[in-house]
Amino acid sequence: MKISTSKTELQTALQKLSKAVPSRSTLPILSFVLFQVDDENTIIRSTDLEITIVTKLPATITETGSAAIPLQPLLEITNEITDDRITLSVNKQHKIELKTDNGVYDLMGKAPEEFPALPQTDGKKNLGINLETMKSVIEMTSFAVSRDEMKPALTGVFLRVNESKLTAVATDGHRLVQYIVKDYKAGEFTGDVIIPRKFLGLFNTFTADEVEILVSDNHLIASFGEDTVYTRVIDERFPDYESVIPADNDKVLAVNRNDLLGAVRRVSIFSNKATHQIALHLDEKKVRMTTEDPEKASRGQEDLSGAQYNGESLLIGYNASYLRDILAHVQDENVIIKLKTPISATLFYPEKLNENIDLTMLLMPIRLND
Repeated sequence: MKISTSKTELQTALQKLSKAVPSRSTLPILSFVLFQVDDENTIIRSTDLEITIVTKLPATITETGSAAIPLQPLLEITNEITDDRITLSVNKQHKIELKTDNGVYDLMGKAPEEFPALPQTDGKKNLGINLETMKSVIEMTSFAVSRDEMKPALTGVFLRVNESKLTAVATDGHRLVQYIVKDYKAGEFTGDVIIPRKFLGLFNTFTADEVEILVSDNHLIASFGEDTVYTRVIDERFPDYESVIPADNDKVLAVNRNDLLGAVRRVSIFSNKATHQIALHLDEKKVRMTTEDPEKASRGQEDLSGAQYNGESLLIGYNASYLRDILAHVQDENVIIKLKTPISATLFYPEKLNENIDLTMLLMPIRLND
């Protein structure tokens, strides 16, 4: 195998591929990238067995072939060299020579046969989701995805695709987000799929004007121009999230989102650093936020003068970090908060929203210390 390419093109390709190379692995071959060169194209691939990234490298091809090359030293030397062109050649003993106008660098590769095969994606169907909608789904839901690997179904975003509606749900057991696109037009795929957290984090790192997303039995495939990302989908049953969303919360707090978010940020500075506990004291005359940490003799208190509360008096506690996350994702000037009791789920809604979008956010309260 022998190719010539530009430093910038190789550098860009390797930086993309590095996102699927594990920092530690019991399989040494996973720290390598696979080059596959035919008469017309140079294709490079990396994988951690969960995510696979494939990209096309613009290159002048002198000799076809395949090679597994260690990513880290190849990326490091590509970052450091100042020459514009790089010639990469590999012999039958898997010895790699990287040559520039001013230098020659040798590496040892591995047999390309050792590199994992591409995922099997038989029967794949188009999801029909466009780039803008997918980005909105990720932005509005991924913060609530669980990081608890003991609950694998919760470590991704659940998509339910109907002919004319797309529902995205994420929850970590403390928070829940339901994001519904009502004017959705499904592609070939309808049904349920859970997309892993790692793919969601990778999605926005790929720049493209559009994306094609396909779903097979075990994988989701996203194509961004010359780049393709494969991810395993989570083969677990997502919990019955609809039964968790209360329908009878009869106490309503309407408040400016920034006023409430600012108060949470200020007051929580004085909260206990283990519990992050803050309290809302709600009645029709006054809305007050408080916290205290007896261990450090610290205390914070703010009144929300512009808030409007309708309902019986209520004292309820929250984890300030979770509450901040919820409020930061309410994309409206005002937020409507519906409550029931100090131990039942609280619902958050934007006051105004696009007529084709429904957004519901849920936060479980915490028991206040006496």
